[in-house]
Amino acid sequence: MSRTHRHHDAVDRLERLLRAHQDLNDPRRDPRNRSRWLPELRRWQSARLEASFRHFLHDPRREPAARFFLSDVYADKDFSRRDADIVKVLPMMQRLLPARLLAAVADAIELALLTHALDLRMIQWLDDNAARAKVLDAALYADAYRGTGLPRVRGRQIDLIVRAGLGLAQALKMPGVSTLLRLSRGPARAAGLEELQNFLERGAAAFARLGDVSGFIAEIERGEREVSRRLFAAAPDPFGDDGSFS
Repeated sequence: MSRTHRHHDAVDRLERLLRAHQDLNDPRRDPRNRSRWLPELRRWQSARLEASFRHFLHDPRREPAARFFLSDVYADKDFSRRDADIVKVLPMMQRLLPARLLAAVADAIELALLTHALDLRMIQWLDDNAARAKVLDAALYADAYRGTGLPRVRGRQIDLIVRAGLGLAQALKMPGVSTLLRLSRGPARAAGLEELQNFLERGAAAFARLGDVSGFIAEIERGEREVSRRLFAAAPDPFGDDGSFS
């Protein structure tokens, strides 16, 4: 496949994923986005992930990459500004950015899309089955996780964590990408594209210090697959020693 075709395919995929992600997060299209459980679920999952990443966060070499995962890759939060930035600059991205980086950004958006879709299913289960509960705890989270099912889709979510992480790491470490990001800093800010620029710069800085990218992401994958397996198996302590995040 030619370079032009790779870029065209990557941009087409980005456009489709951005539209789907924006639609899924629109409370006018999906009222579950207004549920009181959405901010609570995001808070709880963020705390759970940070606890799971604690050993990374105490390692100076891996801490920046772990923070990038927690804030920009494996996070269910409002990415509307980043998405809007990408929509603005898709034609320019097609001309300037390597196809590998475009594909990696698309993987990150697909992961965010799938994560939010799964969270909306959990929100529906919580609205239907936990109306009197005020906050999430480990037991209620596990019930909601099992109650929404879809183990193959959960497996796909972890596949995308791996693909997005490796893809971003490899693309952002390509020769010339760091220079391109430095040169685009001023124009990006002038054009109101700070969120996209900061996303790419945070990733580049994090992965530059990491060293063994494959080992780091493989460790995340093992941990997340084990947590998912234990949740579906109704293990008494699915998150290990850090299982209580109430």
